[in-house]
Amino acid sequence: MTTRAKSPAAASGGAGRPRRGVRSRAAALRNLLMLRLFLPLRRGRTAQLRYAAILDGQTINLHAELPSSARLPERAEVVLQRGRRRFTTEAHAYEGPGGEILVDAAVLLGADVGGVPVDSGRWRLRLRLSGRRSRTLSFLLLQPPMPYEGPTKPMAASPVTGERHRIGRSFRGSARLVSTGARPSAEVTKVRMTHAGVTVDFRLLGDRADTPWAEFVASGRRIEQPVTALEAGAFRVEVPLDRMPPRGTRPEHWDIVLADRTGRSRRLGRRLHDVRNPLRVFAMRSLAITPPGRLPMIVQPRYTPAGNLRVTCTRMPEAGRTAT
Repeated sequence: MTTRAKSPAAASGGAGRPRRGVRSRAAALRNLLMLRLFLPLRRGRTAQLRYAAILDGQTINLHAELPSSARLPERAEVVLQRGRRRFTTEAHAYEGPGGEILVDAAVLLGADVGGVPVDSGRWRLRLRLSGRRSRTLSFLLLQPPMPYEGPTKPMAASPVTGERHRIGRSFRGSARLVSTGARPSAEVTKVRMTHAGVTVDFRLLGDRADTPWAEFVASGRRIEQPVTALEAGAFRVEVPLDRMPPRGTRPEHWDIVLADRTGRSRRLGRRLHDVRNPLRVFAMRSLAITPPGRLPMIVQPRYTPAGNLRVTCTRMPEAGRTAT
């Protein structure tokens, strides 16, 4: 009797399933302990968050209720702390319709946008109350931020810096800010179309380029094109339409890749946004363009579902008949 050996992929998948099962059971146990043990014990000693979210990628929005024993403070501040680094920002405390004490705060994140200069890591979030009696409370997060449906979604990263921030919570239910640096990317900032050609402006986030150039890539074709530095981290490339005419009647789709002497490459695209369908929302018109010395063609830049910029070139029917 012969036995069939399992493939490495099947073997790794089989090993991965038990690990995922262990992690899911551990997470379920953690949530059970949090909900049944830690949260009831801490309700009277913490500021309970009714709302906590980062919708624009760079601003923490908080709405919390103080414990019933708390009085209206003269001053309230949100404290972000990681190790010895500590930053404070003002919060607004007021009395609610039922006599409860509520606190609202909006904390802008990132030194480049004039906010709190947090860096990568986990930051403790606490509330400091000042008045006759000063005290510091942890923020109790009963439920983590939930995704919502619609044409837009919360920004996963700052639209200015590309840095990523999210609200998390500790084992005991305390709210945490988790920050990470920008993912290396080439972010398109502007696409200009005229009857003379197409120009693309972009910037680098979380990365640097050593003597970069652009590569326009289609099926079986690759065109190198120089880029022009505009300012720190910003560049411009002219789309070489005179070298991109379709070789047949079918449209040809060109992706744009930024390369440099180090061998690194990244596709140009638009990813720092809050829309679910960039292809539809960021749609650009098609335009008839006649490159110097070439027949006219239809040119349409667009974004793929993954956010990559793609330039589609199609031979005009009139041009095809003329060539025949």
